[in-house]
Amino acid sequence: MAISYMDYASPTAQFSYDVSKNNFFTKDSRNLINALSIQQLNTLGNTSLLDIYLSTGNVIEPHTHQNASELVYCISGAAVVSLINPFTKELRNFPIQPGQVANVPQGWWHYEVATVDDTHLLAIFDAPIPEFIPGSDLLRLTPANVFAHTYCLNEAAVKATLAPITETVVIGPPANCNKNQSREQAESAYPQNYSYQPVQQQSYNNQGQGFVHQGLPSYYPQPRPVIGNGGNSF
Repeated sequence: MAISYMDYASPTAQFSYDVSKNNFFTKDSRNLINALSIQQLNTLGNTSLLDIYLSTGNVIEPHTHQNASELVYCISGAAVVSLINPFTKELRNFPIQPGQVANVPQGWWHYEVATVDDTHLLAIFDAPIPEFIPGSDLLRLTPANVFAHTYCLNEAAVKATLAPITETVVIGPPANCNKNQSREQAESAYPQNYSYQPVQQQSYNNQGQGFVHQGLPSYYPQPRPVIGNGGNSF
């Protein structure tokens, strides 16, 4: 544990806590995150956790924890933990079921997708307060013209594609998701000879590769533009 100057004989020392009393984010009654850090339990050392509940197809949005590694433990249900290895430049997908874990090193880009209803995950961090940089914040706060100029993209299409992202997502898709409207906004930014084609739906093989969740179709213009659906701490 981290070096602690806590007076464990103090009457203010806390040794237990009800994690359900500290909600970090709620999308609905089946998709929510409760959090525990040193802010709630002052005797914690170099550790903290997120108590995560998800239903099928819901995603803990792509993000990084710049100050902590994350160990994801599946209590019930099933999920896929996906990460980008910055050394090999590979997207790796790790399906987990009850009793199984997936480890995300500090600072790595990653996300989790529930593959069945009533999925319950415990995310454990080696920091007293884990920091959180969500992809939705990067997408909505970076000017569209910067994306367009940097990656040689159609600025109007980038702006239209990212326009629905008006706040930090955390658990996606957002409750007010209107995919048809998002599709129409992006499509209207393209010349008439552009058309949308649905992405081929796949499922995980034994190595956990090539996953696109069934029932969550995505659409990309041809050629493909920037796509999109927000540092915070718990």
